[in-house]
Amino acid sequence: MPSSWLSCAAAHPEAVARRRFLAAVVLLAVPGAASFAQGTRTEAAAPLRFGVLPIGGALESRESWTPLLNDLSRGLGRPVTVLSASSYESLDQAIRRGEVDFALLSAKLALDAVAQQRMNVVAQVKRHAGVSAHRAVLLARKDAPPRTLKELLDSPERWRLARGDNRSISGFIVPQQELFLPHGIAMERFRSELVDTHQGTALAVANGDADVATNNTTDFERFRQQFPVEAARLQVIWESGPTPPALFVVRRDRSAALQKQVQNFLVGYGRPRGLRGDAEREVLKQLQAPLGYLAQDNSALLSTAALDYQLARQRALNAKWVSQSARDARLEHIERSYAQQVAALRGAP
Repeated sequence: MPSSWLSCAAAHPEAVARRRFLAAVVLLAVPGAASFAQGTRTEAAAPLRFGVLPIGGALESRESWTPLLNDLSRGLGRPVTVLSASSYESLDQAIRRGEVDFALLSAKLALDAVAQQRMNVVAQVKRHAGVSAHRAVLLARKDAPPRTLKELLDSPERWRLARGDNRSISGFIVPQQELFLPHGIAMERFRSELVDTHQGTALAVANGDADVATNNTTDFERFRQQFPVEAARLQVIWESGPTPPALFVVRRDRSAALQKQVQNFLVGYGRPRGLRGDAEREVLKQLQAPLGYLAQDNSALLSTAALDYQLARQRALNAKWVSQSARDARLEHIERSYAQQVAALRGAP
């Protein structure tokens, strides 16, 4: 097991003893069943591996998720481990290598995981009733230019940009699709680019290492709580429309029963009354999900697929082509791929 994985729970001795007793009874009753029983015990004891992008630092992320994952471990009767990946790329590669059984992913990463036939959506972060409060934002310093969005857009080559990974919905895709490309600006036109986490981009602007940063309302609120002095130096100069929420996905080759167990646990978490429910709701607050989680399927990715399609189309329209036929062929490919993707997301998982 990789060193980056941390065990969140251990098997209960009483439960282990009870399983061993039952297995012995089966061996006495069914000749030749020893190898089957041994295989069943091994599968039941295998850890369920959870992958997540860090909330702030990797250690902070593991500490934030440990209470929920401990509860999940008890609910499933098996250990749960966590991989707090350092980047979108490292988490994507872990999924590709089969090192992650379920994960909380940004909408774009979830779309890629589902499209590659590796994962199924089982739940999403529940937002406030009505319009989602989660939006992309641009941050700038209060005491330095650019002080307005117009100043930024008039001469992008003057400014140093801190942004998220290309697969980050609020850190790249939405600002590019809703703001920059409609103004004929590719992010490459900025004077320089720093790619980092949402915490890292906000710190870069606050400390004068960048002039403007992409971010989102949820992570900027967490930043205000953790870095009040630095946050006081920043202002929001642009805010997007609602963005797709993060999604929980489970490996497609895991049993339907396990996928349903994980979904039921997430949906029910934080709902009990009394002390138990109070404790779970406190955990959810720490995870920036105070309203808990909703059951979902792959169709939850339709809005993300539309964003991805719109961004690809805008890029094709803004690009320089050797011929009109080459441009048309690219646009036709984008349309065809999008139609296929929509059909797959609307179908059975």
